[in-house]
Amino acid sequence: MNEQVTTDKLVSDMRIVMADAEDLLRATASAAGEKVSAARAKMEESLRTARVKVNQAQEVVVDKAKAAAQATDDYVHAHPWKAVGTAAAVGVILGMLIARR
Repeated sequence: MNEQVTTDKLVSDMRIVMADAEDLLRATASAAGEKVSAARAKMEESLRTARVKVNQAQEVVVDKAKAAAQATDDYVHAHPWKAVGTAAAVGVILGMLIARR
């Protein structure tokens, strides 16, 4: 689960960086010069590549989340009383922890 949270955060952060880079490209659109044009072209290509990779990473995260949800659903259907007992135990422990504060 920690890996999924980290991946979600990474995807979110990458989307922010890409949006900032696109804003920078728009802001420098009127700038002239061979070096600026070359840098803009390189940045646009990097953004296209990054966008594809971020979308792929997001698909992987979604697939893993769906697989985890399906596995949990299968387990609860196969062992309903264990799931109820586990949920009750977790609820009691959380209730005790909250009551202590």
